[in-house]
Amino acid sequence: MAATGSEKQGATAYYVSTPIYYVNDAPHLGHAYTTVAGDVLTRWHRQRGEKVWYLTGTDEHGQKIMRTAEANDVTPQAWADKLVEEAWKPLWEHLNIANDDFIRTTEKRHTDRVQEFVQDLYDKGEIYKGGYEGPYCVGCEEYKLPGDLIDGEGEFAGQKLCPIHKKPVELLKEENYFFKLSEYGPKLLEFYAANPDFIQPESARNEVVNFVEQGLQDLSISRSTFDWGVPVPWDDKHVIYVWVDALLNYATAVGYGANQEKFDGTFPANVHLIGKDILRFHSVIWPAMLMAQGLPLPGKVVANGWLMVGGEKMSKSNLTGIKPQDLTSHFGVDAYRWYFLRAISYGSDGSFSWEDFSARYTSELANDYGNLASRVAAMVGKYFGGALPEDTAAGDAEQAVRDGLAKAVATADRKIGEELDFQGGILAIFDFVKQVNGYITEQEPWKVAKDTTPEGQARLATILYTAAESLRGVAVLLNSVMPETSQKLWESLGAEESLGALADQKVQDAGVWGTLPAGATVTKGAVLFPRLEEKPA
Repeated sequence: MAATGSEKQGATAYYVSTPIYYVNDAPHLGHAYTTVAGDVLTRWHRQRGEKVWYLTGTDEHGQKIMRTAEANDVTPQAWADKLVEEAWKPLWEHLNIANDDFIRTTEKRHTDRVQEFVQDLYDKGEIYKGGYEGPYCVGCEEYKLPGDLIDGEGEFAGQKLCPIHKKPVELLKEENYFFKLSEYGPKLLEFYAANPDFIQPESARNEVVNFVEQGLQDLSISRSTFDWGVPVPWDDKHVIYVWVDALLNYATAVGYGANQEKFDGTFPANVHLIGKDILRFHSVIWPAMLMAQGLPLPGKVVANGWLMVGGEKMSKSNLTGIKPQDLTSHFGVDAYRWYFLRAISYGSDGSFSWEDFSARYTSELANDYGNLASRVAAMVGKYFGGALPEDTAAGDAEQAVRDGLAKAVATADRKIGEELDFQGGILAIFDFVKQVNGYITEQEPWKVAKDTTPEGQARLATILYTAAESLRGVAVLLNSVMPETSQKLWESLGAEESLGALADQKVQDAGVWGTLPAGATVTKGAVLFPRLEEKPA
């Protein structure tokens, strides 16, 4: 049986991928949701001191792209080039996505390797020629089973619709080449049983297991009715099915067939982050393809839920494709990165509303976190001239804060780094922020400051050191989620000069108490989370 990515068979990189996104239109919140999640996950592992590889990119072949290009009176390649350079790459830069590679399926480094992979399967007898007739959704680029379809209503009454795109499917009949997917059902079920964490969440795993248990059909891996795709190497009248082409990006981007050393040190992925609508491709077809080639399987396939607006999945076809810039222009990039992972349990569907975002921003970011940073800096400036005082009079209250930080580090590291429970990890960090706010409220340093005795001043110094050192830990813990904000806080604490770059701080060391040295220059910089203006028209 093929090994999983969690074993990595000598590979050294923690490898995370997003889906490669169709370039039929500009990206919306749903695309950014998955990509930000992958960015937070890989930034977290970098701050564990691990070697990381984060891959994203674009899927540029297939009938959907061809039709979109035709509708815009350009070639498919010209359309893909325009969207990638003017929409996709700029958005990832805008959202501070620190990907290590951006793969495009029209690149020669990809197409050549795809042909080699498919040719090898053909030479092994895993592919044969046949014919197929059935309902096809161009939006999904997938033949649908009759049981998957829903009945149309209104203008689509009497027609069968794709349940995802809510549009009529097309009945296609063509000559194809087929991959012997049906033979891999028992092997897949055996693999799922031996690796119960391979598909997450559990609801997604159950769906896939039930689907495979019903019996798999062989997979059509070519199309002959259009030519926008990678040519089948032994029959140029066919192009390779876009999903076979697309899935192979996870191998071609890390050196498959071209750079063996890089491939061995990276492949397979530890985590494939995907949307639940493409679950079967990644948890059934992709593992079967790898089994057929004797290649190791990924560690996890994690399906996030849908972002919902007004009860509908967010998408261009449903006219609910909100642009991320619509939100970042008002709330800021860091708040945007934080909100969706904090407000929605990863793996579940979640509803977005402007009002919820505004309420959480004001309560948790501005009031709890931002105000804490401002108050601490202001008091260190007022009472100690901006020089962080020494911690010489710690007691039970301070020990509780120290214990709280250690707990936040352990919980967040487990939840974000291992369980991909971004919401749980962020909540653990913000529970600590609330604890520090409560500590300051209880200790009342503004009253203690009136005690000018050495004992009183020592107590004041300890309170403010405890608060500042707590913020040092918070800056490290939230760096993967809100890198710009954490950097501002890091600099305001004087940590840049005394401790070095924030990116070099280890997650596991965030709770080591006493790291921020006395004497560090604390300054009150710009407000971390400014008051929001009225919602724009």
